[in-house]
Amino acid sequence: MEMTLRMVDQRTNVPDIREQEKVLEAEVIESTPIQPRVEKQKPFIEANTERVSLLHLKNDCIIPVFRDNEKTVSHYEFVDAVHHCVERTFGGESILAPDIRVSHKINGRIPSALNKKVSELEDWEKTLYWERMMFAIEVPSIASEINGNELSLTIGGVRALNHESLFSKKSIEKFKVFIGFQNKVCTNLLVSTDGIALEIRVASLQDLIRHVYELFSNYNMRFHLDTMREFGNYALTEHQFAQLIGRARLYNYLPADQKKAIPALTFGDGQFNTIARDYYMDKSFCRDQNGDINLWKLYGLFTGANKSSYIDTFLDRSVNAFSFTEGLLQALEHNSETSWFLS
Repeated sequence: MEMTLRMVDQRTNVPDIREQEKVLEAEVIESTPIQPRVEKQKPFIEANTERVSLLHLKNDCIIPVFRDNEKTVSHYEFVDAVHHCVERTFGGESILAPDIRVSHKINGRIPSALNKKVSELEDWEKTLYWERMMFAIEVPSIASEINGNELSLTIGGVRALNHESLFSKKSIEKFKVFIGFQNKVCTNLLVSTDGIALEIRVASLQDLIRHVYELFSNYNMRFHLDTMREFGNYALTEHQFAQLIGRARLYNYLPADQKKAIPALTFGDGQFNTIARDYYMDKSFCRDQNGDINLWKLYGLFTGANKSSYIDTFLDRSVNAFSFTEGLLQALEHNSETSWFLS
């Protein structure tokens, strides 16, 4: 069967946003049909997460409230709203069902079951919600290839209720949303600095939708792809890679004034253990026979190691992996602040 990929590097930006005002006027967002998701061998995030369905979030989970009993934007509403924005922005494209991962299950029970033993509880007497949730919506018909790796456009977001002040009166709520690519070989998420909003602060679902559209509009797809493609043209020697790993371990212990002068690196020792191991062992992104590793492969090691992050830190490290690799490229071209990691 012949498969045709429409190469997105012919585009400068995401397609124009259509009739946003009509969406923002709607109090309730109607769900749109979604294509079934073909299960991947590897999840886009691992750590302590598990996969759930959108219907589970809608039908099985209670909605946390603030102290004044005003409800939060539910996980279901968040996913459904972003999916609706994707449908309107990329109409005519193939759009898969959201791939949803959750963690930190919060169990409860209804008041009438207050004095029952756990073993005596009926299902209808139990309540639950997930403190942290992340989802990704793949658009496989918008695809490109870099260094033999097929990438597909992916949009998603994160909600971490542990970052909300649920014990106070209803206030601004915080969300994270991204648009970027997913490597179909390893399911690593690839996010650039202009394709992510790490703290969207909103008072309503309509405010959230407006921010999502703004992110789509500001994302420069061509620049993102061109930069990642450029990574393949630069490489670290084995000595430089070893220097990078060593310096990265020193980074968190630097004096504050020295640390401020160096680009941020948010990965921890556990992730660098994974990066060092996969430098030798990863089938897709390991070193070459001479011990050299190009920056595209190094970026793949970073995004792969990021899968061990918790949901609430995952996107921060995703964009840090991109900006840090971009800094290494600049350091190899000419001296820059990132040169400290290679010196």
